[in-house]
Amino acid sequence: MAAWFGGTYESHPDVGIYVSTRQQDKWSDPLLVADGIQNDTLRYPCWNPVLIQRDNGDILLFYKVGPNPREWWGCYKVLAAGEKYWSASQRLPDSFLGPIKNKSFRLEDGTLLHPTSWETSEKWAIYLETSNQEPADWNRIEIDNRHFNAIQPTILKHEKNTLQMLCRSREKRIVETWSYDLGKSWSPLAETALVNNNSGIDAVTLTNGLHLLVCNPIEEGRNKLSLLVSADGKAWRELLVLEDQPEGEFSYPAIIEGEDGTVHITYTYNRVKIKYLTVSIHS
Repeated sequence: MAAWFGGTYESHPDVGIYVSTRQQDKWSDPLLVADGIQNDTLRYPCWNPVLIQRDNGDILLFYKVGPNPREWWGCYKVLAAGEKYWSASQRLPDSFLGPIKNKSFRLEDGTLLHPTSWETSEKWAIYLETSNQEPADWNRIEIDNRHFNAIQPTILKHEKNTLQMLCRSREKRIVETWSYDLGKSWSPLAETALVNNNSGIDAVTLTNGLHLLVCNPIEEGRNKLSLLVSADGKAWRELLVLEDQPEGEFSYPAIIEGEDGTVHITYTYNRVKIKYLTVSIHS
């Protein structure tokens, strides 16, 4: 299943959340599953859907509703396993947004770590939210952002209790923070050597331990998109160039690993289509 927001243009009130499912190598027609209608005369745009599968097979769809990223709020819907129709929209508790762009990370006890962030016109900052899979029992974990303006973190898993978050920033570099207690506390944000163009990224740790990162490895523009690989989350090399054109926008990637080890990637293609591809990684 893939989810995205679509409409006349980003922030237009008619922007809603669409999903499509892939079965037998064919994607279904896009289905509008969420909108920002408040009443007969007021409608807000929707933003940044994130799909998560619960342990019982249900699918959670987190998304944001509001006039802009400074004033939006978090919502979610549930698609029960085996059902065709999504539940009614539920609003998250006040001050909680859920995963802001990238997928949540599941701990062994079932707890969900939601990488998230807030934005104002003066400052961007990341933090972490946690919940159970209902989702309920929400908590917030603060992170020292130092002088960085960072948003939209993505989580990688290392040995023992070590986690790493990589983030988009305004400082032309991907920035990072580390946790050595499964997300209970985090190091202050620090700059990596990875170039960032102030555009979204996503990453995943494979079952074989390798880490994959999809990003625009350029300081300006969004016309190149690459897949990077790392064994330790520190030294990265370009594994595959997904797009490299003189102009255009290829951005906002999402990446997961399927049960059979296949890597699935989606990203926006010139803001008019969603492109999907699979990659087989042989370590």
